[in-house]
Amino acid sequence: MRVLLVEDDALLGAAIQAGLEQSDYTVDWLRDGAQAASALRTAEPDLLILDIGLPGRSGLEVLAELRARGSNLPVLLLTARDTVSDRIAGLDRGADDYLVKPFDLGELTARLRAIARRRGGRAEAVIRHGDLVLDPASRAVTRAGESVSLSAKATMILEALLERPGIPVSRERLELTLYGWNEGVDSNTIEVHVHHLRKKLGKDLIRTVRGLGYMIPKQ
Repeated sequence: MRVLLVEDDALLGAAIQAGLEQSDYTVDWLRDGAQAASALRTAEPDLLILDIGLPGRSGLEVLAELRARGSNLPVLLLTARDTVSDRIAGLDRGADDYLVKPFDLGELTARLRAIARRRGGRAEAVIRHGDLVLDPASRAVTRAGESVSLSAKATMILEALLERPGIPVSRERLELTLYGWNEGVDSNTIEVHVHHLRKKLGKDLIRTVRGLGYMIPKQ
């Protein structure tokens, strides 16, 4: 899952980025609100972690612009100010959740999973598709109760497809899920991971939709 982190504190930002990447998130990090607003007009990530107190433009201004153009991008706000009025302002501008500094990285990742779960319309913590189960917290995958060993990036692709059953996901979008802005991407990377998933989970699980990408059909 691709996350855009907007945080101007260098130590905190580096710690969040490293911690999320260890949990198999793809993280791009910006330190300025104006840069973040510009980046979000070009392409949206899967999740946005947005500090309120930013140089350039405040996090609340970035959030307000995002919602004004109709985006439903999940947003978790960060702030050092633990006041009711701040929390109300953030939530009323369209934030999905709110976290006050300092916080535990485990709580941050749990809140991100909860936001993704709610936006996906799931009540369960795990993602199910027939006898296939993916646990976003542990990154464990099982099929018919049997553990399936997958690489981290193959699991990320599987999660991206399972979150959108019946909807084709383009190769370009899958590349954005796997790689940050500064990482190089081989031309056949997605095809290699999809081949690996089909070999492990069955060739009929993931369909190629010509001209559109890949899809796991709805049940």
